[in-house]
Amino acid sequence: MKLQSSQNAREQSYDASDFCSTKEAATMLGVSHRTVQLWVENGVLQAWKTAGGHRRIALASVNRLVDQRSHAIQAPAAGQAEHAGRKVLLVDDDSTMLRLYELEMAGWDLPLEVTKASNGFEALIRIGETRPDLLISDLSMPGMDGFRMIRTLRTDQSYANMAIIVISGLDRATIKSMGLPEDIPVFSKPVPFAELHRAVNQVLRPAA
Repeated sequence: MKLQSSQNAREQSYDASDFCSTKEAATMLGVSHRTVQLWVENGVLQAWKTAGGHRRIALASVNRLVDQRSHAIQAPAAGQAEHAGRKVLLVDDDSTMLRLYELEMAGWDLPLEVTKASNGFEALIRIGETRPDLLISDLSMPGMDGFRMIRTLRTDQSYANMAIIVISGLDRATIKSMGLPEDIPVFSKPVPFAELHRAVNQVLRPAA
């Protein structure tokens, strides 16, 4: 009886303008419905369920994530850019693959500072935080995929010229049909590390 009273009190104080549906939150954040569900389960987004079992996401927590990405992707101060090292951001939803990249790159003759992200949304935040010299990314990822992430970067003057290398299991025809810019080199999975090493060298050596 006490639990029911608590639920009734919550619903009586519920203000629809303070909450949104899972679908609405996904649209605002530019991620998939499933990603929003995972963020709710992990506590990244605050939410509760109605008596009918429908999730209601707190708009304040959605707006906080939107603001976080907006602030992170802004260009760093001039002094910060001058001291940037040879930084590489690896983006892949497969944690095993990210670890494989790290182990392989550790044996290269390049002093690399590696940062990782598991999807395009997280990658945009990491890019704003670290201003990498090179982005190495998969394309097929949950939430914000690589195509949308790259389109976002290319429309921002601060990041339009960022060096990007794509490694994907998609066939070339599909990648082309999805509108990936033709100037971005693409390697097929399984990763040809010898070729990737040469490509990374070409991108980063001039800045050494």
